[in-house]
Parts: sequence; C-alpha cells; structure tokens
Amino acid sequence: MNRCREIAGKSVVVLALLLTTHLASFAQQIPDSILKNYPLPELGPNDTIPVPVTIFENQIIPAQSLEWIWVQAPYPPHLLKKREAYNRLRNAVYVCYPYARRAGIILNDINFRLSTIKSKSDRKKYIKTREKELKKEFSDPLTNLSIYQGKVLMKLINRQTGNNCYEIIKEYKGGVTARVYQTVAFFYNSSLKQPYEVEGKDSEIEKIVLEVEKMYSKR
Repeated sequence: MNRCREIAGKSVVVLALLLTTHLASFAQQIPDSILKNYPLPELGPNDTIPVPVTIFENQIIPAQSLEWIWVQAPYPPHLLKKREAYNRLRNAVYVCYPYARRAGIILNDINFRLSTIKSKSDRKKYIKTREKELKKEFSDPLTNLSIYQGKVLMKLINRQTGNNCYEIIKEYKGGVTARVYQTVAFFYNSSLKQPYEVEGKDSEIEKIVLEVEKMYSKR
C-alpha cells in the first residue's frame, strides 16, 4: 500500500513538472507576474497524459485547438439560378468585350473624321471605305456569337462609343436600314435602342468590364 502511494506521489510530481513546462511555453505570451496568480490544478494518480492548457475564468484548464472542418451544403435553387445567370453574363462579357473595345476605337475614329467632312458625298465615300474595314475584321467572329452574346455586345458598344446601335446604323446606313434592323432585333426580343445604365440594370456588366479591363492594363 505504501508502495502504491509512493508511485502515485511520484506521478503527481512528474505531472506537475509537465504542466509547469506547458505553462512556461504559455508564459511566452502571458507575463509571469500574471501566471503566478493562478494556482496549479490538482492532479490525481491517473492524470498521466500532458495536455495544453489555458487560463479561463481565473482557472488553468486543459485547452486544445481543433482541426479545420469544411462544411458544404447544396445551393438553394434560387441562389443556384442567380449564380448560373451571373456566370452566363460574365462569360458573354469576356467573349464580347474585345470586339466592343476594338469596334469602339474604330467607330470613335470614324466619328472624329466625319466631323471634319462637310460634303455628304465625301462622307458616304469615307463611310464605305471604313465599312469594308469593319466587315473584314468583324464579320467572321460575330457570326459565331449567340443571340444572348449579341445583346451583351450591343450594350458594350454603347458603353464604348456613347451611342446605341440604332443611332450608329442610322448615321452610317440611313434611317430606313436602321428601322429594318430594329424590326429584326424586335423578333429576337431585343432592341438596337437599348441604353447602357452604369448605375442601373447594367451595373453587373460594368463590374465585369472593370474586371476585364484590369487584364488589358497589365499587358
């Protein structure tokens, strides 16, 4: 019996030393002047496993950090639809923005030069020469766009030039041609006269465009 008590007493001493070691490492963050105010916990003969400790409510207690656990849950249907709609819009902007950017540069240059030409006949000649340039550069890639991407492209051209597609066609091809194209767009549930509202319904497009433009600024 005395032998058991001796072994238990030695175990308590060993555990006290281990606990003191943990407190010493913990004391790197908490000054000794604070730690000395807390009594060591009472250890029993079966307390043989050293554990990390912390101070909680004026007591030294065992503490341990748990491993990270990732919790996943299925998207609610309404949020899933929103995400799909956003991904579709983002993809369309990424596809169409290079064309809108290039078209904006060309159209703005055409408008600048037309402002210096007074003769109607000379204006028509100049427009025809630049029209060939536009067809050569954009005919093939634009035919591969979907109807949805075409709608986004019209928005982006409006953003780059400050004019909707109806005004651009009317200026270069005449009012009759513009109305014909507007009628065709109507059957596809679209409009050449649609505005670009940065702070309105097109704010999401604007955010994506700014994201794309950062890529161009790094080139």
